[in-house]
Amino acid sequence: MDRNRKWVPGFEAVLLILLSHTTVALEVPLDPKVLEGLPQPPTITLQSPKDYIFDPRENIVIHCEAKGKPQPSFSWTRNGSHFDVEKDSKVLMKPGSGTLVIDISQEKAEAYEGTYQCTAHNEHGTAVSNNIVIRQSRSPLWSKERNEAIVVQKGVSLVLQCRPPAGLPPPVIFWMDNNFQRLPLDKRVSQALNGDLYFSNVLPEDTRSDYICYARFPHTQTIQQKQPISVTVLDSSPDGERRPGFMLPLGTTSTQMVLRGETLELECIADGLPTPDISWQKDGGELPSSRTSFHNFKKTLKISDVNEADGGAYRCTATNNLGTVHHIIKVTVNAAPFWVSAPRNLILAPNETGILMCRVSGEPKPQISWFVNGVPIENAPEDHSRKVDDDTVILSSVQSGSSAVYQCNASNAFGYLMANAFVSVLAEPPRVLTPPNRVYQVITNNPALLHCASFGSPIPTITWFKDSQISIKNGDPYVIREDGTLEIHVAQPLNSGKYTCIATNNLGIKENHVFLEVKEPTRILKQPEYKVVQRGMSAVFECKVKHDPSLHPTMTWLKDKGELPDDERFEVGTDSLIIKDVTDEDEGTYTCIMNTTLDQDSASAMLTVVEATPTPAIVYEKPDPPTDLELTDQTERTVQLTWTPGDEHNSPTQKFLIQYEDLLHEPGVWINLTEVAGTSTTAQLNLSPYVYYSFRVRALNNVGYSEPSQPSRQYRTNPAAPDENPSDVHGVGLEPGNLVISWTPLTGFQSNGPGLEYKVQWRQKDVEENWSSKNVANVSQYVVSGTPTYVPYEIKVQALNDYGSGPDPEVVIGYSGEDLPLSAPDSVRVMVHSSTLAEVHWEPVAFPSVRGKLQGYKVYYRRERGLHETEKETKEEEQVLSFSGNRSEGRLPGLQPYSVYSVFVKVLNSKGEGPPSPSKTFETPEGVPEQPSFLNVVNHGMDSLTLEWGPPTNNNGRLAGYTLGYQPVNYTSELGPVKVMTFLANETTVTLGNLNASMLYKFYLSARTIKGPGPNITQEASTAMDTTRIQPTVETGKGPTEPPHPTSPITQSLHSPFHKVRPVGPPFGTVNTSVSEDGAVISWEYFGHHKNVYVEYIVENSKEDWKKEAVNGSHSHLIKGLKPGMSYRVRVVAKDAADPTVHSTDEVLVAVPAVPSRQVDIATQGWFIGLMCAIALLILVLLIVCFIKRNKGGKYPVKEKEDAHQDPEIQPMKEDDGTFGEYSDTEDHKPLKGSRTPSNGTVRRDESDDSLVDYGEGGDGQFNEDGSFIGQYSGKKEKDTHEGNESSEAPSPVNAMNSFV
Repeated sequence: MDRNRKWVPGFEAVLLILLSHTTVALEVPLDPKVLEGLPQPPTITLQSPKDYIFDPRENIVIHCEAKGKPQPSFSWTRNGSHFDVEKDSKVLMKPGSGTLVIDISQEKAEAYEGTYQCTAHNEHGTAVSNNIVIRQSRSPLWSKERNEAIVVQKGVSLVLQCRPPAGLPPPVIFWMDNNFQRLPLDKRVSQALNGDLYFSNVLPEDTRSDYICYARFPHTQTIQQKQPISVTVLDSSPDGERRPGFMLPLGTTSTQMVLRGETLELECIADGLPTPDISWQKDGGELPSSRTSFHNFKKTLKISDVNEADGGAYRCTATNNLGTVHHIIKVTVNAAPFWVSAPRNLILAPNETGILMCRVSGEPKPQISWFVNGVPIENAPEDHSRKVDDDTVILSSVQSGSSAVYQCNASNAFGYLMANAFVSVLAEPPRVLTPPNRVYQVITNNPALLHCASFGSPIPTITWFKDSQISIKNGDPYVIREDGTLEIHVAQPLNSGKYTCIATNNLGIKENHVFLEVKEPTRILKQPEYKVVQRGMSAVFECKVKHDPSLHPTMTWLKDKGELPDDERFEVGTDSLIIKDVTDEDEGTYTCIMNTTLDQDSASAMLTVVEATPTPAIVYEKPDPPTDLELTDQTERTVQLTWTPGDEHNSPTQKFLIQYEDLLHEPGVWINLTEVAGTSTTAQLNLSPYVYYSFRVRALNNVGYSEPSQPSRQYRTNPAAPDENPSDVHGVGLEPGNLVISWTPLTGFQSNGPGLEYKVQWRQKDVEENWSSKNVANVSQYVVSGTPTYVPYEIKVQALNDYGSGPDPEVVIGYSGEDLPLSAPDSVRVMVHSSTLAEVHWEPVAFPSVRGKLQGYKVYYRRERGLHETEKETKEEEQVLSFSGNRSEGRLPGLQPYSVYSVFVKVLNSKGEGPPSPSKTFETPEGVPEQPSFLNVVNHGMDSLTLEWGPPTNNNGRLAGYTLGYQPVNYTSELGPVKVMTFLANETTVTLGNLNASMLYKFYLSARTIKGPGPNITQEASTAMDTTRIQPTVETGKGPTEPPHPTSPITQSLHSPFHKVRPVGPPFGTVNTSVSEDGAVISWEYFGHHKNVYVEYIVENSKEDWKKEAVNGSHSHLIKGLKPGMSYRVRVVAKDAADPTVHSTDEVLVAVPAVPSRQVDIATQGWFIGLMCAIALLILVLLIVCFIKRNKGGKYPVKEKEDAHQDPEIQPMKEDDGTFGEYSDTEDHKPLKGSRTPSNGTVRRDESDDSLVDYGEGGDGQFNEDGSFIGQYSGKKEKDTHEGNESSEAPSPVNAMNSFV
């Protein structure tokens, strides 16, 4: 007893030490390669249930399978005694197994009933199965009985007893008639759980002679029948209405026991008239809604998966219009033993310690017994390394050869549990079971699991390395699980790479390599959209996707969550679905799903098919607001909101937006809380403490949001401690010796309760151990005074209210106030790289002397004077350059050559600048000079030009002289050869002779020092020419009347020479005009070099746009197509696309004569006069012949006249048939006096008319300006009676002449 008392504390200590070992107990791996050659005690893998009811018509099969190394052997006991399988020829044990097959076909099955137990044994231990109770199923016959006929009055209650024979297992009861039709059950007539048939009140229609109770026995599938019961209902003296009363159970209270995990069945059947209603409730609690169901018209209450909380008093209530009656059923919940933690197999290395725990529970509390290899542990051979304490076995310093199988048995009055757990003592080096070089692929932002399954004894320690170099420790983003798996919570592309896991124990080391590839997610960029399509039209759904390039996606389209119809009208493209010739059956929801091997994305859209036009278009409007808002399932932090959707107005609701108003902190402000799908009408809302909530809902469809619903009733949440702390905590010193701690305060919504304060804590980092603190309210900062200059502080700000403190705040690093730096940089030195660039070096100051955050260094420098002997000493404005960070050098660009500079350096922090370093001077070498200050052309001769120039503003050294280059420029802007001249430094003018007259020259002048020439200054000028400017108005054919203006030098340019140069001076000279037979001729003098020269003209006093014709490089141009008798304004314009300047001559006026001279000349030509005389003579002959025939009384036949006039060529000539256009007289087209125009369009002549119309084409005669008659020839065909209408028209002489004009 004393030993036990001394051992208990030691046991507790050992238990604590070994607890971690038991949580990572090594299981024997299932990999056959690992199992090969690995010793293992037996483990039961399959056994029959504890209660085995067999069918006597079939063989008895009792399962017992086990694994182990070496293969276990099997034996059996029956009713506690050894069962010799080999002596019974009817019993067969399967080879390599312990399963028994008993042939009972010719034997009495009762002989093999009993309790069986299987044992599996090898040299490392013995495992045993549960006790398996074998019983034969039974379906006994109904005892013979004679049922008396039952006669009752209408309205009374009635019970028909079934009392089936006891079977194994119990039978299923149901009532039927002689025709095997089930009897109808309802609220009035019901079947109890025991099979009896209850009538709450009988009616005449209940009269029948074939109430038969049937019992079906499941195992044998046989049905037994009770003798029919006859019931007669009389209506002679019916029972009146009465209060309810309970028929089952009897009395006011009853009790019932149920086992944990089973289904509780409670029933109450009541009589009464009218038929009572049954309701249920639990006194002092609520029925578990998820496990509760009602049956038999609420007369039966079932609660599944019973637990201890389901015990208590259940009240059933029967009610009709005459009263109410109650019955209370007191339920007790007991429990057969059940596992809290079953013992687990242990693999231990020699000298290791392990723990077996057998944690069970039950009601009443189970008794625990331990066995070793099937023998009670108290009867097993003594083992000093083994200690037993109730449900725990401790194995200390185990040795090789001590492997065994332990059994834990826990039992109480309602059952037992038994479990095997082996302890195998092994010494094995590590093995990595995960295949080598496995490639894991995951999508970005998803977890990644890299496995390193291992085996070894002792249990190997797992370590991980990335890319064979970086050791991975537990912590973001990595977690190493107990089984060695490496978990990356949120994988990112940078996590891709090679990972190595190393398994180590005291017997060896083993490593394995795996690879992780993190892929981009698959995302639908353009989702299909809701479509409304007319019947017979096409519908197109787009679905554009982005995915990882290394993954090969497949797109699938679904219709209403099923496959697309097998119809050629459906065309699936790479990123679209086209439905042609849409029908009503195509209406529905279409979904595109993009799948890869790792992930998928999907999107849906609806297709609505409408009537083709002229069916009125469907009107789409935003939905009506939801109604009937209701709050249910209310808790401290959640509430369920339900509502009724409003009218969608032909556009489906996509989603609902739930908003809330905080009437306590922000009344009148509605804030978005959450969204739910458009198919939902409820939402579980997460709430915050200390808020007076009011909710409203808005619906969204394709048109837009609905108006808000009416607000819900107010829901107030109770106060609580803050859930969060202030954000944006900073610590910054604004003055030397202080630290300002600031934060963003919590809102009233975030405060969670009244009395909001902030606990501000600070301490000097790495110096102070204790925190200083101060509680403040209604502020967003706190100032700490008396701090050292610019030292780091750890800062925390925690929220408090009247109900407690917020979570532990995060620590933020801040710095106290800065002061000006104390020291100046040392050892300032300058390295001159060129005439314009120097580099300054210095020794950085010590960090303590900065007294703040180092911002950088400032270099101050100034040009003191030039080195030229003539230059006076003038100090220029000081310049400064800043260099950020901890620098020790900086470059000074843009220096002036040949100068003396001074320089000093200051250090800079956030407060300001420190003292300056000692000043240092340096000199810059010579450089190239600037361009000459000016270049002018002062004298223009016919073959000479005089140039003057000024020295550069800055010589940048000793001036050595000048270089002049010049070249001619022609009118097309092309440059000639360059001639170069050099001059001494004191020369500033030159006259150039032997130049070409009227020529444009371009000049380039630069100064030079010993370092070389500087930039050019350029100038353009022309030699003199004998030209005159044109007056603003010039008469046709006359030249200008004013003398020319001399040309002047043009603009100077500071840029490098161009290959094409702009024009200089006025580019145009004299402009002359004349009018020729072909049009107006314009000529001009041009001295420019523009590429684009145009002649522009417009009718005088017209507001139309100028007409423009290109010149193509010439100095004259013919304007054709001018209208006679009109005056035109003409000008010449020059411009280039690269030059916005437009050069133009003054406008000249050109008058075009009214009658072109060529037409007058035609009429005076000899050949034309002769032709006209011949025609006149011919006409005269014809007139004489006609006159003679007329005097002889001859008449032209009417038929001949009609035929003659029916010829379409006798119609009046139109203007486009060859007349003189605007010179024709419109009156000539009218019929002569006495003619008329019939409806067929032919011209008929009165018989008494004897005019020339008969011979002159219907009066189309016209006269030229000289009075000659030419109308009959203008466009007339030479018609012959034999040619008909097929002869082509020959042009008249006048037409032929006009074609040359």
